[in-house]
Amino acid sequence: MLTPTRSPRAANAPARPSAPGRPGLQLLALALGFVMATLDVTIVNVAGPRLRTDMGLSLSGLTWVVDGYVLVFASFLLLAGTLANRFGARRIYLAGLALFTAASLLCASAPIPDVLVAGRLLQGAGAALFMPSSLTLLLNAFPEPRQRSRVLGLWAAIVSTAAGLGPLLGGVLVGSLGWRSIFLVNLPVGAVGFVLARRVVAVLPGRPAPLGAVGHVLGLVALAALSYGLIEGPEQGWASPAVLAAFAVALLAGAGFVVRERTGGAAGRVRVLPGDLFADRRFSTANAVGFLFNFGVYGVMFMLALFLQNARGADPVTAGLELLPTQLVWPIGNVLYARLGLRVGNRTALAGALAYAALGMLALGLILSPDLPYWVLAVVLGVLNIGVGIASPALTGALMDAAGPQHANIASATLNANRQVGSLVGIAVMGAVLAGAGDWYTGAAVSFGLAFAAYGAGAALAWAGLRHVPAA
Repeated sequence: MLTPTRSPRAANAPARPSAPGRPGLQLLALALGFVMATLDVTIVNVAGPRLRTDMGLSLSGLTWVVDGYVLVFASFLLLAGTLANRFGARRIYLAGLALFTAASLLCASAPIPDVLVAGRLLQGAGAALFMPSSLTLLLNAFPEPRQRSRVLGLWAAIVSTAAGLGPLLGGVLVGSLGWRSIFLVNLPVGAVGFVLARRVVAVLPGRPAPLGAVGHVLGLVALAALSYGLIEGPEQGWASPAVLAAFAVALLAGAGFVVRERTGGAAGRVRVLPGDLFADRRFSTANAVGFLFNFGVYGVMFMLALFLQNARGADPVTAGLELLPTQLVWPIGNVLYARLGLRVGNRTALAGALAYAALGMLALGLILSPDLPYWVLAVVLGVLNIGVGIASPALTGALMDAAGPQHANIASATLNANRQVGSLVGIAVMGAVLAGAGDWYTGAAVSFGLAFAAYGAGAALAWAGLRHVPAA
């Protein structure tokens, strides 16, 4: 029986503190942060019309309420990974939970739009702090391969269920209690997560070291400018001066970051990414696959929400209900990974699941027509999304195999940043396709084709690039 490969550097990593008992509570404590962050994205989308009415928000203001969170979250991930290395993963995880929960209270009590936007930006910073740290703490709490595969599957299932239920929960909360309730719901979740993490999650000591401020500034500017351009492009126009300037800044800062990382060690400068991690083909491959994975997943989700309403005449609530069964199969794939990942390894599980999902997207692109019954669309989407559910924890496992415990914080931060950018690019590209296709069915078919290409490329990359190379 094959087990997931372990990085040779993991064997040389410092001994990890043993985690307290109660593994179920540890898993819950480390999943609650992800659940809050995931719910906040989907719930706020549903609340958009009510926010505009009650707060007097312009369309641009609403965009910043929704996407300002994404921009700050993506931009601060690399810095958050380094902070977790320096000050300890649990400490940064708790700080992120506290900031996110306090920012939720600020959003819920916001008297004017500017305060609401500020609260959303702070939520993004809080999420950036706790997301990379949660994966590191999970790796530390469950180091044995068999247990880790099972826990990664369950952890992904909890998060996937939250993502699937988000639009429905948001509709119920907004409809019955008003838009402020979507932020107030974070307060008990955040409090429980904070208390549980303090009690049952082991302390991981930090490793005092310089932060590498210049590298982090370059990375932050590149991610922030790229996120701004992708968020504002559909609103202002892709050729607008602000959007073009944002992409130019992202390109320059990104190039500066890469040059500094490649030459930093020789020049005696502090790197953001450790040299051995930066040079590891498996690490680079996992990040490329993460980008392609989110491109397909979130691009298609964005397209389907519009397609069901504009092409098939569903109202927003009906569209949400029609999407629900196709998304709630993700946890099935997550749980299947718990067995499959251990039997065949993360590389095979990831490549196989993405290839399977790619074939499903190709089939949808070929059979889509105005005469296609909804149930056929739902069944095909549900079946292929089982592959998506397997791929998500397999991708996380593959990254952890490459990074090992020593580099888990910064590796997790890098993967999350790449996946977030993949989501933004996927949404932007699918939106451009729908706008230029001429009719909704052509646009949807092309979007399924793009997802087929993304998943297929991800499968090929995973198979070719995640092969373990023994140390010389």
